[in-house]
Order: sequence, then structure tokens, then C-alpha cells
Amino acid sequence: MSYGFKIIVEGDYACFTRPELKVERVSYDVPTPGALEGMLKSVYWKPAIRYVIDKIIVFQDIDFVNIRRNEVKDKVLLSAVKSQMNGKGGDPCIYASESRSQRASMVLKNVKYGVEFHFELTGLKNAEETDGENKHFNIIKRRLEKGQWFRTPCLGCSEFPVKRIELVPEFDEKLISSQILNMGDVDLGYMSYKVQFEDGGRPLNNDWDNPKFSDKASTVYYRPHMIKGVIDVKKYREELRC
Repeated sequence: MSYGFKIIVEGDYACFTRPELKVERVSYDVPTPGALEGMLKSVYWKPAIRYVIDKIIVFQDIDFVNIRRNEVKDKVLLSAVKSQMNGKGGDPCIYASESRSQRASMVLKNVKYGVEFHFELTGLKNAEETDGENKHFNIIKRRLEKGQWFRTPCLGCSEFPVKRIELVPEFDEKLISSQILNMGDVDLGYMSYKVQFEDGGRPLNNDWDNPKFSDKASTVYYRPHMIKGVIDVKKYREELRC
């Protein structure tokens, strides 16, 4: 935890989709650790590190809004992409007018979260690197302070971008809304913790120059409590279930 961080995250909308309600999307009441890890990877990521969420604080009221979104039903085929890259034709495109499907979504609005996290070394790719922890710590700290990222961080879905990420020394829990405080101890039930890929981030062919990764993955669940707006993820991480 010597390499831990605390950040404030805000957004106009967020959607942390419940896997059991995937067709007509319905968001969890609070963020999943896996979604927050993905958000942090948009700021900085290397195979040598992995993010670990330790605490989530919900500052704003849990407020839902129902919207309708145009989605596409198809995926771009990897084979079509490779075919075009090799000059053999192929059409790695999705034509929205032919694949469009309108779906309802129950999403969160006006969200503000406090996220406490740290990173760990994975031992992948640069196991021989000296002082790796300090190097990655300084890069993450600098990028958070300057608001830098290599792709737009989002809150669950790419169409719901983060409005503000701020690195803070401590959380001011006095800013938690009275509605959240009055909820007391809330059992959030079984929630998705993250999607875990079987390859563990290591290429199946052990070739980092031309890596081949596994698409096989399983969802890991946990059962947290939100106590006056605070979810102690580290406490409930010991009871992860597939």
C-alpha cells in the first residue's frame, strides 16, 4: 500500500451493467471494481502492473434514469481485419444502418465516487527491471495530476466518459450525501467483481512481439456491503466466487 492512490471521479452518466440483464441494460447501484480497473487502465497501463481497488466511496445519491440507445448487433471479425491487413480483401466494417438495434437502458446519472487503489507488479515482460515500482508510481502520479490519458476513461460504457478525475491526499467523507448516510448498512448482494481471463495477461505463445491471447474468461463475483457510502472492497475480496 506504499504505492496507493486516492482519486475523485465524476461523470454525468454511468452504467455498470448487470450480467443477468444484458439485453435491456440495467446498471448496478454502485461501480464494480473491474469497471474501475478498466478506467484506470485508460490513464496508464503496462503488462508489468495490475490495479487493485481497495475502497469505493459513493458521494452522490443513487439516481437512475431510463434512456434509449442505438446499438449494433454485430462484431467486427478478427479474420476480416487480418485479411485486409494482408492485402487479401476482407471488410472489417459494421454498417450501422444495417445492424442498428434500439435498446432501453437504466443508467446512473450525476455520479461522484472516491476510489482508493494500489498497483502490484505482475512479473510479466520486464521481470528484470530494477526499481520498477517507483518508476510506475511516478508515472501514474504524474498522469493523474496532469489529467493525462491515452484513451478517454469511461464509467462502465464508452459512451459515458469521465468528466473529472482528481488525485487527492484524503477523502472528505463529510461530502457524502445525507441520503446515502441515512441508508446505513446496505447489503448489495452478489455483484460482479471483474471478468478474469484464463491466460492471466500472458501470451499463450510466450511471444510479446506477436502475442496470442485467450478469449476465454469467467466472471468473478463478490458480496459487498455499503456502510454509510463506503464499500471496503479489500475486506470482501477474500470471499470472491466464480
